[in-house]
Amino acid sequence: MRPRIVGIVNLTEDSFSDGGRYLDPQRALAHARELARDGADILELGPASSHPDAESVRAEEQIQRLEPVIADLGDAGPALSIDATDPAVLRFGLDRGVAFLNDVRGFPDESLYDALAESRCTLVVVHSVLGEERASREAGIAPDRVIDAIDRFFEARIARLLRAGIDESRLVLDPGMGFFLGPDPETSLRVLRELPGLRARFGRPLFVSVSRKSFLRALTERAVADVGPATLAAELYAAFQGADYLRTHDVRALADALTMLRALGNEP
Repeated sequence: MRPRIVGIVNLTEDSFSDGGRYLDPQRALAHARELARDGADILELGPASSHPDAESVRAEEQIQRLEPVIADLGDAGPALSIDATDPAVLRFGLDRGVAFLNDVRGFPDESLYDALAESRCTLVVVHSVLGEERASREAGIAPDRVIDAIDRFFEARIARLLRAGIDESRLVLDPGMGFFLGPDPETSLRVLRELPGLRARFGRPLFVSVSRKSFLRALTERAVADVGPATLAAELYAAFQGADYLRTHDVRALADALTMLRALGNEP
């Protein structure tokens, strides 16, 4: 089955690839609508960056960034997702009825569990080395240990969420990529190769976000602006490895590539 395409809309000043470009609500809306036309199934709104050098953003400011964009996008078009870690921002997403919440810490805040259990949104549970709101350039997992670490994390976190009354059918798993796993590119490559096993062990859909990530830039020695071909190659590899969701900056390239594969009778 064709993976669902998640288009990235960064409402930030300092995202590593397009910080400041879509901070203005009207520019963010225009970009979101372009991604929808290009083939995004889901639009993910990020009100704060999570790369290692990102600045903290108060919850109130994050909500102010999200409010006009969510209000104007409304119910028409692709489903909406919020990429956030602050419980207040996640509650805002629940109150606005978004279809997905994506927490790079993996939903550790038990104070939020009752509200999550009462909702119907899909939860993208992300694994990262530190389990914090930003990735790290220093902390990392060795390639030969990363799969065990990911398994232990998901076993423990899924158990907590299920005890809280959250139905397992609402959980999607993201093993993390790039600096969320550490600075060694081989660690991300190992996880990509092991996606089928991860999916088999946990029986949950997989969410993969490799777009413009650090390990691609390290391997190709390309700048962010020039890493599009490597991104697309990694995304298509992930699709054939069983990824159910692909989170990307360049929706058009990914959608067109998947269309060609389908026409050739060789879609994931």
